[in-house]
Amino acid sequence: MKTKKIHIVLFGIGNVGSTLIDQFQKANQQIVEQQDIQIEFIAISNSKKILLADISREEDWRQTFEASAITYDLENVLNYVSLTHCDQLIAIDATASTSFVQYYDRLIQHGFHIISANKIANTLDFDFYNALRKTLKENKKLFLYETNVGAGLPIIDTIRNLHDSGENITRIRGVFSGSLSYIFNQFSNEDVPFSRILKAAADKGYTEPDPREDLSGNDVARKLLILARELDLQNEFDDIDIENLIPVDKRTGNKEAFLNSLTELDASFQEAKNAQEKGHVLRYVGDLYGDLFQPKGNLKVSLVSVPQESSLGSLKGTDALIEIFTESYGDQPMVIQGAGAGASVTARGVFGDIMRLAKNHA
Repeated sequence: MKTKKIHIVLFGIGNVGSTLIDQFQKANQQIVEQQDIQIEFIAISNSKKILLADISREEDWRQTFEASAITYDLENVLNYVSLTHCDQLIAIDATASTSFVQYYDRLIQHGFHIISANKIANTLDFDFYNALRKTLKENKKLFLYETNVGAGLPIIDTIRNLHDSGENITRIRGVFSGSLSYIFNQFSNEDVPFSRILKAAADKGYTEPDPREDLSGNDVARKLLILARELDLQNEFDDIDIENLIPVDKRTGNKEAFLNSLTELDASFQEAKNAQEKGHVLRYVGDLYGDLFQPKGNLKVSLVSVPQESSLGSLKGTDALIEIFTESYGDQPMVIQGAGAGASVTARGVFGDIMRLAKNHA
């Protein structure tokens, strides 16, 4: 049997992208021997520079990039791919860029499948969402993005398979953020101020450099919107009812000033903790509910109190947990739980998308 060759252009070599390359290099020989698939990273880029060379077997690929990368330009990539006559192309978006997704159309039209850890393309307006899928269909290309929700957890694939098989999903609820999972798990279990736990989470690297990005609820809302659209709902981001955990007067301004004023958050969170029924704990939850057979569902992101013995209440560490309620399962949801954040699990999820595409579609 002829070995199948897959050529990858990786956009974004930050934590996730660089971890992906390292994971691939460790598994490369095994993939060739067991799967008869040869994967080559033929170009890698950050936001300013790109290396147009195969680094698949370069142990010192970071040094090679620093020495030989040229100014980044998408045209350089497209010309390079054309001149080297690469087929079976995959573009991986491991950036956090809001603008890079505008290049998806051109990449697809030049023969690329798309794999993305970047949530932006799936949370822009519904017209963009539909136009992208039309381009994919016209060019017979795929767009895989399992890591958009739950990092390496098989959430999107599970929901898509249930929906496509005719199963009626009636509700999706869960803790979608690993950082907020950690914060409220600790706050519920320890008798310490909220600000101390938030600072510890930031020091451990669990939150974004500016924790307001986590506390705003926008990241959870984007993940919930992605799942709603997997059910063919036509919701927009503005439809989501989001409880922003940051006081209005602290939502803008200098990050350092916010970090220096964390103790001002303590009273309100302690009040919410004290107001709970006995045996309850706080969780920051995304909830998709309502008549999910209508054009739009109800999407809500909020801080809620749940029984400590429930699946959401028993969460620990940075785990994410998603409950999927369906007609067949009745009152007992399907539960998916595990590490919901981190470069290693996210890169592994991207790796899974690569292998799924390589084996079944490329």
